[in-house]
Amino acid sequence: MGLAAVDYVVVVAYLLGITAFGSYFARFQKDTRDYFLTDRSVPWWGVCFTIVATETSTLTFIGVPAAAYAGDFTFLQLALGYMIGRLLVSVWFIPAYFRGELVTSYELLRRRFGPAVKNLAAVIFLVTRSCADGIRLFATALVIGVVTGVPVTWVIIVLGLAMIVYTERGGVSAVIWTDVVQMFVYLAGALVVFAALLTRIPGGWATVVSTGLAHDKFRVVDWSLDPLRLYTVWTGVLGGVALTMATHGTDQFLVQRLLAARSAREASRGLVLSGVLVFAQFLLFLAIGVMLFTYYQLEPLATPLVRTDAILPTFVGSALTATGAAGLIVAAIVSAALSPSLNAMAATTVTDLYVPYVNPSACEATLMRVSRLATVAWGLVQLAIAIAAQWMSQSVLDAGLAVLSLSAGPVLGAFVAAALLDRLSGRAVFAGMVTGMVLLVAVWSSGAIAWTWYAFIGSVVTLFVASVLSRVGLGTVR
Repeated sequence: MGLAAVDYVVVVAYLLGITAFGSYFARFQKDTRDYFLTDRSVPWWGVCFTIVATETSTLTFIGVPAAAYAGDFTFLQLALGYMIGRLLVSVWFIPAYFRGELVTSYELLRRRFGPAVKNLAAVIFLVTRSCADGIRLFATALVIGVVTGVPVTWVIIVLGLAMIVYTERGGVSAVIWTDVVQMFVYLAGALVVFAALLTRIPGGWATVVSTGLAHDKFRVVDWSLDPLRLYTVWTGVLGGVALTMATHGTDQFLVQRLLAARSAREASRGLVLSGVLVFAQFLLFLAIGVMLFTYYQLEPLATPLVRTDAILPTFVGSALTATGAAGLIVAAIVSAALSPSLNAMAATTVTDLYVPYVNPSACEATLMRVSRLATVAWGLVQLAIAIAAQWMSQSVLDAGLAVLSLSAGPVLGAFVAAALLDRLSGRAVFAGMVTGMVLLVAVWSSGAIAWTWYAFIGSVVTLFVASVLSRVGLGTVR
């Protein structure tokens, strides 16, 4: 298995092109506001496309088809929760962000509860986002390694360095506008896979449907109350809503895209429409999973898969080489990965930690230098995590989402308290967040509950503990 020369040309040309395109935006940066927020100049459609591209990582590109290949369409229940969560973020959080000159979402917590809650949320973001995006980078390298035969570690290093270069040079403008380009690239790659499978399955779509129905692949709704089942109506409505409110409403990685919009109205419009696009592309990726299942029912694999995540890259590497199609699909997988969080992490590092605690009187030149250094530093951290993730046995889709879900709930609880509850104290909210984190780590260690419940449980526990402690007089009610 390996790519032909024409496929390598396509992949290398894409990597060089997207790095140059991202670096181009360096010329428009005058200060850290431009570096972190693009001076709030992004239209609603740009917000929509960058959110879709940010949310659609390699975990989606290979993990969602693998979920349908090994299971069914029940993942869509989570996607329904994603759409509902976006509506709530638009109503509750976005107006609050645009009432002040915020650079990071965590500044809202400082204004409401003081620095301790803000700092805890910022540190949680930096740690969990590093882990989740390190796993995402590994997932990309895994696919390319399977298709090309190049050692995964070397692929991680090449992709990581490209990501660091254009993010460090171009700032958030580079991230947002390369996201827009990359969304169309990876969708084109998915459509190429769809078409290739359709032409190779005798009977085409009719065979896919009949095989899928025979093996119950199109089942969407699962009413099970089993806490270990990942995708049910309950995890979709409760867990999916909570996870989306946390990732899209509190996590600086995605909130930064909203803060870069021209107005709160355009941010809301882009966010809500992104949910429709994400749902549609999940349908596409799940359909590809059923098509892969059908194809390999007719053409059995010569050797068993080491992990289900490798099913799509196995097809690409064995059936689509020497035409340029495999190169396009690898480029698409790369494009799904290169939506880096490095600029958002640098913004949090500088705004929430460096300025208030290290150098409050820093001049603009110093802030720009520290911002660029922080971008590079977090990029190297994610590189190291991606290399270490090679020894992980869990599905990359589940692992990446589980890491985010562990911290999402407690942080969401703090933001809900800031936006909707007036009588909770900062000390009580801090204690609630810590309690929520400790409980979730215990739950995760026990394996007693699926990760799709983590965000919901963490937010409820945080709010409950904060409410009880505020009532008994912990801290000053604000």
